[in-house]
Amino acid sequence: MELLTGLIGDLPAVTQVMLMLCLVAVLGLALGEIRLGGVGLGIGGVLFAGIAVGHAAKLAGVSLDHAMLDFAREFGLILFVYSIGIQVGPGFFSALKRSGLALNLMAAAMVGLGAATAVAIHLAGGLPLPVVLGLFSGAVTNTPSLGAAQQVLKEVGAAPEMLALPSLGYAMAYPFGIAGILITMLAVKALFRLDPAEAARAFEERRRSEVAALETMNVAVRNEALGGRAIGDLPGLAGCGVIVSRMMRDGRLQVPHDGTLLRAGDVLHLVGPKPGLLRMRSVLGPESDLELTTRGTDLAWARVVVTNSQVLGRSIAALNVQDAYDVRISRVVRSGVELVPDPAFRLQFGDIVNVIGTPEHIRQVAGVLGNSERRLQQVHLVPMFLGILLGLLLGSVPIAIPGLPAPLKLGLAGGPLIAAILLARVGHVGPLVWFMPPVANTALRELGIVLFLAVVGFRSGDRFVDTLVHGDGLAWMACGALITLVPLMAVALFAHMAMRLNYLSLCGLLAGSMTDPPALAFAGAMARSEAPALAYATVYPLVMCLRILAPQVMVLLLA
Repeated sequence: MELLTGLIGDLPAVTQVMLMLCLVAVLGLALGEIRLGGVGLGIGGVLFAGIAVGHAAKLAGVSLDHAMLDFAREFGLILFVYSIGIQVGPGFFSALKRSGLALNLMAAAMVGLGAATAVAIHLAGGLPLPVVLGLFSGAVTNTPSLGAAQQVLKEVGAAPEMLALPSLGYAMAYPFGIAGILITMLAVKALFRLDPAEAARAFEERRRSEVAALETMNVAVRNEALGGRAIGDLPGLAGCGVIVSRMMRDGRLQVPHDGTLLRAGDVLHLVGPKPGLLRMRSVLGPESDLELTTRGTDLAWARVVVTNSQVLGRSIAALNVQDAYDVRISRVVRSGVELVPDPAFRLQFGDIVNVIGTPEHIRQVAGVLGNSERRLQQVHLVPMFLGILLGLLLGSVPIAIPGLPAPLKLGLAGGPLIAAILLARVGHVGPLVWFMPPVANTALRELGIVLFLAVVGFRSGDRFVDTLVHGDGLAWMACGALITLVPLMAVALFAHMAMRLNYLSLCGLLAGSMTDPPALAFAGAMARSEAPALAYATVYPLVMCLRILAPQVMVLLLA
C-alpha cells in the first residue's frame, strides 16, 4: 500500500485520475477475457477491477478528485449512449413498429415486478421504507430513481436521518444490480443452451425477411397491347415494386429507361419481390431462357456508394442521372437491406447503388454520387459534437407530469440517446451528415463504457467491503439481489419460452429494462448484431419514466 501511495501521492490530480482509469481498464479488460467453461465477464470485468482498485486505494489512503471522476464517468456514459443511438437510429422506428408494443409491455412488467418485490420486502421484512427505496433504485442501477425517491421523501416531511438511508441502500444494491443482469443473461444462455452467434444470424434473417427479398426474372414481351407503351407506364409496375434493369432487343443488350417504348419480342430483366415478378409476368408474357448478362457486351454493372453531400436527400428522379448518363439504377442496399429504387426514392449517405451502363457512364455517375472510400471511413466530428450538444440540451428539458412533485428529465443517459436516434434517422441536414463508420462507432462505444465502468467501480470500492461487513449490510444486499433477480428471471423466462424472443433481443430488453449501459455492452460483446441495441433503445424511454415514477408511487402508498 505504501508503494501505491508513494507512486501517485505527489502527482497532479489529473495524472492521478488518468493513471487510475488506465490501470482499471487494463486489469478489467484482461479479467473480462478470462473464461471458465466458456463463460467470461467481458466488459463487466472493468467494473469488478474498479471495485478492487477502489478498495485498495482506500486502504492506501489515496483519494482522487471527485469532480474529475464524475466528469470521466458522465463523459463516458454520453459517448456510449450517443454511439448506440447513431448505430440503431436507421432501423429504430421499423423495430418499434414491429415489436415495440410487446417489448415495452414486458419492460413495464419488469418494473412492476421489481416494485412489488420491494414492497413485499418492506412489509414482510420490516425494513424502513427509505432503505427499501434505495435498494430498489440500486438493484435496477437507476440513479434518477434514487433522486426521485429522495425528492418525494422530502416532500412528505421525512426526518433528516431518514433522507440519508436511500443512498446507503443504493450503494449496497448497486454492484449486484449490475452483476445480477449479467448472471441472468448467462443463466438463460446456459439453461437453454443458446448460441449468441446463431441468435445474431436468426435476427438478421428475420429482419431481411420482413423486407421482401429481391429476385430477378427474364420475361419476353408477348402482349401485343403493350407495343409502343413506355416502360414507365406499364400497368402495375410501380405498385409491384418491380424495376426493369436491362433489356434485350434484336440480340443487343440495352439500358432501359422509363421513357423507352416496348416492342413485341423484347426481353426484359426484372428485379423485385417474387409476387411482383409473377404479376408482371402475367402482364408482359412468359419467362425467357435468354441470359441478359453484361458479359461480352459494351455494358457493365458496378456498386457505387453515396458519399456526395450534394445528392443527399434528393430523389433519383430529381438527380436525373439515369437519363443524363444512359444508366439504370437497379437496386439500393441500405443498412444491409436490398431495396427497389422507384423515382421518388431519396438517397442517404452510405447507400450502395447498383448501376448498369457503359463503363464510362458508370464512372460519370460515380463522380456524381461520390463513391469516396475516404469519406466513407471519415468521422464527421462537427455533426457528432452537435448531436451530443443537442442531446445534452434535450436531456435537460424538464417534463412536467401532473401529480408528481418534480418534473422528469431524460438526463445525460436519455437525452443523447434519443437525439442520436432521431439524427441518425434523419441522416443529414444540409452538409451535416450523421453517419459514423462502424469501426469508429465501436471504438467510441467501447471507450465510453470503459470510462463509465471504471469510475463506477472505483467509487463503489471504497465503501463496498465496509457496507458488507458492518451492520445489516449482508441482509440489505440479499434484499437488493431479490429485487434484481426476481423480475429479471421471470421476464427472461417468459420472453424466451412464451414469446420466443431472440436471445440477443432478450438481452437488450433486460438491459433496457434496467437502464443499464454496462449490461448492453456485455450483450453486444456476445455477437456482432444490432439486436441488443435496438431492443434497449425501444424500451429505454418508457422504462426511464416508470423507474422515476415507481418510488414516488411507493411512498404515496406506504408512507
